[in-house]
Amino acid sequence: MSTARMVVQAFFYIIYGALFIRVILSWLNLNSNPFSDLIYAITEPILGPIRNVISKSPLGGPDMMLDLSPIAAFLLISFARNLLLGILR
Repeated sequence: MSTARMVVQAFFYIIYGALFIRVILSWLNLNSNPFSDLIYAITEPILGPIRNVISKSPLGGPDMMLDLSPIAAFLLISFARNLLLGILR
C-alpha cells in the first residue's frame, strides 16, 4: 500500500472517530471541556452545512427532533474516501 493511500485512510479514520465521539457526546449532555470543544471544532464544519441542507428539506424543519446530519456525513465521507482511494489506486 502506498504512503498516500495510508495517509488518506488515516485522515478518514480520524474524521469517522471524531463524528462517532460527537454523536456520543450529544447523548451525554456534558459541560464544555477541552476534549469536547476539540471534537466540536473538528466536526462542526462538516455537520453544520449538512444540517442546514437537511433543515431546508422536507425531512427537517426548525423543530426537528432527530439530527440526521451525522448519518448523512458518514455517507458523504464514505463516498469521498472511496473516491479518493480509487483515484490513488
